[in-house]
Amino acid sequence: MRNFIAKLQQIFSIDELRGRILLTIGLIAIYRLGRYITLPGIDGAALEVQMQGGNNSLLGLVNMFSGGSFSYAAVFALGIMPYISASIVVQLLGFALPSFARLQKEGQSGQQRLNQITRVLTIFITIIQSGAYLTYLKGAHGSVIAADIPYAIFWISNIVLLTAGTMFCMWLGERITEKGIGNGVSLLISAGIVNSLPTALWSEFSTTVFGGKGGPILFIVEMLGLFLVVALAIAVVQAVRRIPIQYVKHMIGRDNLEAQPAGTDRNYLPIKLNASGVMPIIFAQALMFIPAAIDSAMGGDGNSILASFSQPATLTYNITFFFLIVIFTYVYTALTVNPQQYAEHLKRQNAHIPGKLQGEQTEQYIDKITSLITLPGALLLGLIAILPGLVMFAGFTKDQNFAMFFGGTSLLILVAVVLDTLQQIESHLVMRQYDGLLEGTRIKGRNAEKMPI
Repeated sequence: MRNFIAKLQQIFSIDELRGRILLTIGLIAIYRLGRYITLPGIDGAALEVQMQGGNNSLLGLVNMFSGGSFSYAAVFALGIMPYISASIVVQLLGFALPSFARLQKEGQSGQQRLNQITRVLTIFITIIQSGAYLTYLKGAHGSVIAADIPYAIFWISNIVLLTAGTMFCMWLGERITEKGIGNGVSLLISAGIVNSLPTALWSEFSTTVFGGKGGPILFIVEMLGLFLVVALAIAVVQAVRRIPIQYVKHMIGRDNLEAQPAGTDRNYLPIKLNASGVMPIIFAQALMFIPAAIDSAMGGDGNSILASFSQPATLTYNITFFFLIVIFTYVYTALTVNPQQYAEHLKRQNAHIPGKLQGEQTEQYIDKITSLITLPGALLLGLIAILPGLVMFAGFTKDQNFAMFFGGTSLLILVAVVLDTLQQIESHLVMRQYDGLLEGTRIKGRNAEKMPI
C-alpha cells in the first residue's frame, strides 16, 4: 500500500501527466452528464422503467456501452457506437479496396484522410440508426412519447439531436486521445460499462445476502468466480507466442574499412494469442440479433426457436454464439495478420528466423504458428463470451446485469482499456526516470513488447 501511494504521488507530481489525467476525468464527466439530457417529447424516466429487464442481448449491450443513455432516450443514446461501426467499415475497406489500402500505407497524411472519411461515414450511419431507434421507441414504447407533438417534427428534430450527440461524443473521444491519456473512444465505452457495475454488485449482494437467495457464502463464491474470470481475460489479452528472430550485425574493419559480419543480435517477433480482439464477439452478436428480428417481423410471441437465439440464458444461444465467435476469430485474424508482410519486413531488415530461409519459407512458418495459436485463442475467446449466458443458464445468478461482468464484450473491453491506460501512465513515468507503475508485475502493455513490425 505504501508503494502504491508513493506511485500516486509520483504521478501527480508530474505537471503534464496530472493535467492529462484531470482533463480526461473532466471530459468523461461531461460525457456522463449527457446521459441525463432527454430527447424532447420523450419521458425518459418512464422509458427506463419499461425497458428494465426487457432488452434482448444486443439492445442490452448497446445500453451498457452507452452507460444507460439508450434506455433513457438521452441525446447520447447512440453513444460512440456509430463511430465504431464507421471505423470498422473503413478498416475492412482497407482489406477489400486497393485505394483504401494505399491510404493506410501513406503514414500520417493517409491516416488523416481516413479519419475524415470515418467522420463523414459516422454521420450517415448515425442518421440511419437514429431513425431506427426512434421507430423502435414509437412501436415498442409509444406511451412514453408525447401525443401532442407532430410525428414529423419529433422524428426530424430528434434525429438531428441524436446525430449531434454522437458527433460530440466522437469529439470528446478524440480530445481524450490527443490531450488526455489516450484511448479516448475506449475510455468512453468503459465509462458506460463501469457505470452499471456498482448497481449490479449491490443488486446481487442484496439478493443473495438479504433476499435469502443463497446467503453470504454464495456471494463470496461469486466474487471468487468473477476474479478468476478477470484473470482469464487478462491472460487472453496479454498472451503472445514469441518467434525468435536474428538480426545480422556488421562492423567496419580497422585496416581495410570493409563491412564484415560480427555475429547476430537475438530478438523475437510476438504473435498475439488473440490477434482479433473483441471484433469476433461484436460480429457474432450482430448476427445473433437477426433471428429475433425475423421472428418479430413475422409476428412471433417471443417464445419460438428463432427468438431463443437472442436469449443469453438458453443453450441454443450459447452453442451458436460460441461457434460463430470461433469462425469469426479465424476470419478476422486472417484479415489482420499478414505473414507475407512479416516475411518481407524481416528480409528488408536483414533478419531471419533461425532454421528458416528468408522469403517463402519464413512466410509459411509464421502462417503455421498463427494458425496453431488461433485455435486456443478462439476457444478461450468464445468461452469468455458465453460465460454470462452460462452462469444464467446454470442458475448461478439470475441478474442479467451482474452476469454481463462474468465475461463477454464488456469484460474484454474493460481489461484491454485498463491495461492500455496503465501503459500510458507507465510511459510517462519511465520517460521521467521514475520506476514504472507496473514495476515488479507480470502485466506489460503494448509498448513493452519487442515488436520489429
